[in-house]
Amino acid sequence: MRIISGKLKGRSIQFIKNKITRPLKDSVRENIFNILSHSSEINIPIKNSNILDLYSGVGSFGLECISREANFVRFVEKNPETVNILKKNLIKLSILDKANVVSNEIENIKYWNEKEKYNIFFFDPPFQDKNFLEILKIIKKNKIFLNKHIVIIHRERKTDENYLNILKILFIKFYGRSKIIFGKFN
Repeated sequence: MRIISGKLKGRSIQFIKNKITRPLKDSVRENIFNILSHSSEINIPIKNSNILDLYSGVGSFGLECISREANFVRFVEKNPETVNILKKNLIKLSILDKANVVSNEIENIKYWNEKEKYNIFFFDPPFQDKNFLEILKIIKKNKIFLNKHIVIIHRERKTDENYLNILKILFIKFYGRSKIIFGKFN
């Protein structure tokens, strides 16, 4: 796994090879960033943005954002082994000053400071997890998003969740088994 573009382009990222984690493929990540950079429907620059990378795993999405000059990325991951590798990636890439790692249950987001606001939200929960919809509701209720924001959700192609009253879906893209949902809080 590697950084695709930006200041850290070509640098490798450590990841875990097991059945628990499901790293975002380079090709899918590249397509997401192409959409972020070129879609007239989104128009959210990565540069100087604040990113909330939920269910971050080893951090491939957030690390890519930092490489593309994001202001700050908050990574949220509960698996201790994965958090350890994420922290090693941050140290190896010398970008600790651009990131914060929260290593506990994502549900604790309801206790976060409401003054923290984000432009880009990336959700990559386990495919069987439906609890992320509650997290979306908490973020919306606590208004920890800026007026100009985007929510990106990685799901399995076959999943069929109801985002009604939470998100306005802008569009959905399919890549193999992956479904990438782009939306905004309504």
